[in-house]
Amino acid sequence: MDLLQDKIRKLKCPVITDFAVEPSYIPPHLQGDYGRFCRELLRGFKGIVPGVRFCFDQFALQPDGLTTFSELLREAKELGYFVLVDGPAVLSPWAADRTAAAFFDVDGYFPCDGLILSPYIGSDAIKPFLPYVKDHGKTVFYAVRSANKSASELQDLMTGSRLVHIAAADVVNRHGESILGRCGYSNIGALTAATNGNAVQGLRSKYSRLFLLVDGLDYPGGNGKNCSYGFDKFGHGCAMSVGPEVVGAWKQEGDGTDFVERAQQAVQRIKNNMARYVTIL
Repeated sequence: MDLLQDKIRKLKCPVITDFAVEPSYIPPHLQGDYGRFCRELLRGFKGIVPGVRFCFDQFALQPDGLTTFSELLREAKELGYFVLVDGPAVLSPWAADRTAAAFFDVDGYFPCDGLILSPYIGSDAIKPFLPYVKDHGKTVFYAVRSANKSASELQDLMTGSRLVHIAAADVVNRHGESILGRCGYSNIGALTAATNGNAVQGLRSKYSRLFLLVDGLDYPGGNGKNCSYGFDKFGHGCAMSVGPEVVGAWKQEGDGTDFVERAQQAVQRIKNNMARYVTIL
């Protein structure tokens, strides 16, 4: 988490760009060449955003997709990004073991700095990753409160005296509270929703050492004010994941030939908006 926090402070930008978008967000002249779309954006975002985010499933379901995926991860690392991946579904301890090795082993085929996983099978989704988090500085964000419309059907239900997503965060925090980086935050973090300001506030107030990744700024109901609740008084401890609003900014007008420039401008607009609420020291 120190690596991510350092990059955010250096650039004064908390935006992690999410490349997982529907095909309609790829400009017409690049349809069928998602790899090139990603590569041009990676080069365009260098020195502008601290991190990038890819989705394993988006590549795994395409012919030769995993080869492209591995190449993009390596290029992103070479360009100096904090590289975050939406991992595959972990539905058993065995799947967790395999996922940890594939992404975090020194010679792993999918090199990255961090993963996004679900914690909803309990501690079995966390324990296999702890050696990599403790000994190799890897990072895992567990999606305790997602941004999709129907998330509240389960994640905001009461279980005893707690909301379900708070119960999930308790499990995540229990495993990560002793694995603190020099930035003061755990290398195990939580993903929450920009669509629910109360959820962001609740997590920040309850878990002072849990780094938050706020997702869904470009979902209906997502906004900068909700995201701002995730930061501490120094503007630390939080990052924002943004996808279509940035990489698909070209769709507002034009034919997409200037999609990289439009994406850069979108990042700047988000930075300017967040500066109304948060100062990154």
